[in-house]
Formats: sequence, C-alpha cells, structure tokens
Amino acid sequence: GVLLMGRVLGGIGTSLLFSAPEAWLVGEAQKEGVESSLGETFGLAYAGDSIVAILAGQMAGAAASSRGPTGPFELSVLFLIMGGILASFMWKENVAGGVSTSDDDAGSKSEGDDTTTSKPTIRDAIKVVKSDPKIMLVGAIQSMFEAAMYIFVLNWPPAVSKAVSSYFAKFATDSSVAIGTPYGTVFSCFMASCLLGSTLFGQLTGSKKVDKNGKSKAMSTENFAVGMLGIAAVAMGTATLSISSSAPRILSTLTSLPVLSTIFSSTPGPIFSILM
Repeated sequence: GVLLMGRVLGGIGTSLLFSAPEAWLVGEAQKEGVESSLGETFGLAYAGDSIVAILAGQMAGAAASSRGPTGPFELSVLFLIMGGILASFMWKENVAGGVSTSDDDAGSKSEGDDTTTSKPTIRDAIKVVKSDPKIMLVGAIQSMFEAAMYIFVLNWPPAVSKAVSSYFAKFATDSSVAIGTPYGTVFSCFMASCLLGSTLFGQLTGSKKVDKNGKSKAMSTENFAVGMLGIAAVAMGTATLSISSSAPRILSTLTSLPVLSTIFSSTPGPIFSILM
C-alpha cells in the first residue's frame, strides 16, 4: 500500500515537474520579450539536468550503501525541501494573460464593447489544440516517446541486474552470495549519455556557420528530431531483442544491453529540447 501510494504521488510530482517549470519559463520569457532564446535555454536546462543527475546517481549509490534501499529516498526528501524553498523565494509569480471572447459566448453584451477578457480555461486550451493540428501532432509525438521512456525507466534495473547476475555467476566461488548491481553508477552513465545528446543538439542546430551561398549549416530541428527518434527506436528494439530467449549470440553478451541502453538514454535531452 505504501509503495503504491508512493508511486501515485511520485507520478503527480513528476507531472508537475515536467510542466510547471516550463510553463513558468515560457510565461516569463513572453513577459520579458525574449521568446527567441527559449530553445537554447531549454537545451542548457536539460544539459544541466543531466549533470545534476550524474551527481545524484553517485549520491544515491552512496546512500544505498550506508542506509540500505531506503537511503536514496531519505536523501531525496532533503533536496525536495530545498527545491521548494528556493522556488518559493526566488521565483516571481506570473499569471497567464486573459483570453478575449465574444459577448455571445460569454453571455453578456454592452454598448461599444463586444468582447470580454476572462481567465484561460481547459476549454480554451482544447480550442487552441483543435485549431492547429501541429500542436496535436507535437503532443502525440511527446506522449508516445514518453511512454517508451517510462517503459525503459521501469525495466532497465531488472534487465541489467539479470544480465549482471547471469554473467558473473559463472565466476562466483560461492553460489549463495548475491551479486550486486551498481545501479547508481549505471544511472550516472545513462545521464552522461543524455548530457552528450543535449550537447550535440546545441552544437548541430545552433551553428552560426554559413556555406558559400549564405545558407546556414545548422541542422534543422525537424531533421534532428527524426534522427533522434529513429536512433531511440533502433536502440530500444535491439535492447529488447538482446534480453529475449531467441537473441542472436552477438546480442546475448553483457555489454550489448548497457551499450544499447546508453544509446537510448542519449535521446531524451535533444527530443524534449526540440518539443518544448
């Protein structure tokens, strides 16, 4: 029951984490008139997330070694409190602008003024999505990629643990001794790969070099997104094949699963930077 409730609350917290800061940043950028720098800002933000996650993986491993399986959760409470305090004192509240609606929709009408301004609602957001199919397409792409990402997040620990146990079991002198998996170190490696992906995104799409015809040499975000999604699909599919019973011998080694997982981990940073 406790674990289930923790998973529910964790899902709510994750949803807020992936929406509230971005919404605040977009609102603040619109207020300051610097919307053109949002792409670069999101790229730097995801690169910073990766650096923090690398350190977090090492700290979680140390906490688990000293306090047991609950150590990382106990340590996370401290950082959550610190984050809440910093957001409370350092963030300025920004409120979304009003939505202009006709008096026929609002049910009120006055002379010389046929529009009213009201706070945006979920219905207004749905109207915006319906009016522009591109918004729905971007949302669908993000939803499907996040579904694959969360499947990966839930399944990589048992998959890597099984691969480690099966490989090192033949070298163990005492079969009763459990073979541990350095989850913190593995997670840090994944986040280092995510940092690499975010850095490549910034370098390839933000290039200011031009060719002889004056055209920019920077890769378009659309082409970069297609490439990253393709790499993610191939890496996830091959990793799934490597842990199946009918896997080819070349994929049935211990190295194939971590390598493929690391390749997949390089894609979320660039993809989220593009979609945001």
